Amino acid sequence: MKIALVGYGKMGKIIDEIATQKGHQIVARLNETPSAENLNSPDVVIEFSNPEVAFNNIKICLENHIPVVCGTTGWLDHKTEIDEIALQNNTAFLYGSNFSLGVNLFFALNEKLAKLMKDFPEYNIQLEEIHHTQKKDAPSGTAITLAEGIIKNNHRFDAWKLDETQNKELGIFALRQEEVPGTHSIFYRSNVDELEIKHTAYNRNGFAVGAVIAAEWIIEKAGSFSMQDVLFNK
Repeated sequence: MKIALVGYGKMGKIIDEIATQKGHQIVARLNETPSAENLNSPDVVIEFSNPEVAFNNIKICLENHIPVVCGTTGWLDHKTEIDEIALQNNTAFLYGSNFSLGVNLFFALNEKLAKLMKDFPEYNIQLEEIHHTQKKDAPSGTAITLAEGIIKNNHRFDAWKLDETQNKELGIFALRQEEVPGTHSIFYRSNVDELEIKHTAYNRNGFAVGAVIAAEWIIEKAGSFSMQDVLFNK
């Protein structure tokens, strides 16, 4: 499989190493705007850039009929438009707020627990995420996905916010520390006890492995997908 990497920072370099180990060919390593010329005819693009340029990067690739796997967060106000562009060009788009296989299992566990706890209002719910200081968006895309999973399965909330949980707004604390790949915790607290589920990433390799697996899966598909499709709709 021929892969173009759009966004060649820390994640791009790790994806390069893992994809090469799996026998794939990296045909482009870009930090500039992609084009039909500099992408070098890949089978798939893996996009890990910045929120400011992600939409335009993805749009260009899809309009050139190249499927895109995207791990950039912080641009999702435009995701509906990207989904439509993928369909119009008969190609595929897969967004993941986190490509770690463990995190995507955590997403499923989170929704199951939220559904179990929906009839126990004595438990207050709070999210917390910790990332490295270089992370530009807050809360993380992973934390937003977790919050949305709770909101969908728990009638007590209709939105999330950065801060403490209050009324119908589910709270997310976003903390930044040196050299932390990513930790996400969900707390259910009552006056008598606390229930916590937590995912801790030890390094970025898990994100990269998942992104390559997603790229392998998306070939010859059309439409908009997620890692849940990769894991559970084989």
